[in-house]
Amino acid sequence: MSSEYIQALPKTETHLHVEGALPYALLHAWRPQDYPAHPPFRERSHRYASFPDFEGILLAQALPWFTTAERYYEACRVMFVGHLTQNVRYVETSFHLPVTKFIKVPGPEIIAAIRAAVPPGLEVRIFAGMLRSDLAGDLRATIDQLHTWDGLAGVDLHGFEQMRTEPGTAEVWARLRAAGKVTKCHAGEFDGPARVREAMEQLGVTRIQHGVRAVEDPAVVQLAAERGVTFDLCPLSNVGLKVVPSLAEHPIRRLMQAGVRCTVSTDDPLCFANTVNDEYAALMTGLGFTRAELAQVAKNGWAVAAVAPATRRAMQDEIDRLGAAVFCA
Repeated sequence: MSSEYIQALPKTETHLHVEGALPYALLHAWRPQDYPAHPPFRERSHRYASFPDFEGILLAQALPWFTTAERYYEACRVMFVGHLTQNVRYVETSFHLPVTKFIKVPGPEIIAAIRAAVPPGLEVRIFAGMLRSDLAGDLRATIDQLHTWDGLAGVDLHGFEQMRTEPGTAEVWARLRAAGKVTKCHAGEFDGPARVREAMEQLGVTRIQHGVRAVEDPAVVQLAAERGVTFDLCPLSNVGLKVVPSLAEHPIRRLMQAGVRCTVSTDDPLCFANTVNDEYAALMTGLGFTRAELAQVAKNGWAVAAVAPATRRAMQDEIDRLGAAVFCA
């Protein structure tokens, strides 16, 4: 019954990297000699030695595939169908902006390819993800044009968190927000709560990707709660990357009890072999989340989703009705 309840919840996914979500079955079907059906890194028990180890494996799988806009379309078409089969109805996903230089395909073409892959019944918002150092490199001219890109919902700083944040990022992020773009930042994953504070106070973001290590500083947690900041968490990723020792020690419940809005997503399912339903099930089995707590996680996703207010209310009402029906059964 628990799996049926998780399936029935109308869910969102708000922290998903396109390249890291490449359906592995596509790789295996394309080059089975290079991509065996069950590589060890996709086992649930696998632990990555470090972020560079994880990144190396991800790039070795993803870069050979993502060479054209058409390949983005092919991957996203399969990926988005997978969302619908799990009753995920809204997705925020980012593509890696430096790829536009590697494969010489303009960002708007990649955005158009991703948008073309969206099936009926699913809402998708597309973000441009970039490294903290990209602002100082040859992508700066591209970054300065992002506010003009139709179909781009926003931007995200991701990659190795311990890199310094380039001076001027706050100004660029503010300009993008003024143009109606949502700004996100990876923080509190491979660096401590100070980076979460930096993201909130200096970059002005209200959407933190991960944020789990904020729990190491109660003042940072309190600041996030006071500012209404959302942590888009990825529990199975956090375990696989050894950000937390185990699911039982994941701080999501503590963060929620402290007033921080938390959502749950898969991050890079290419590397973790996880689904959104798996994440919800992990909260139930690994942390003892009740159905009411799972319902709150689902409602949190709709609270930050870029949808019409009527849609937001309808989805949250559906979650409440489902909970009432389950508890009365």
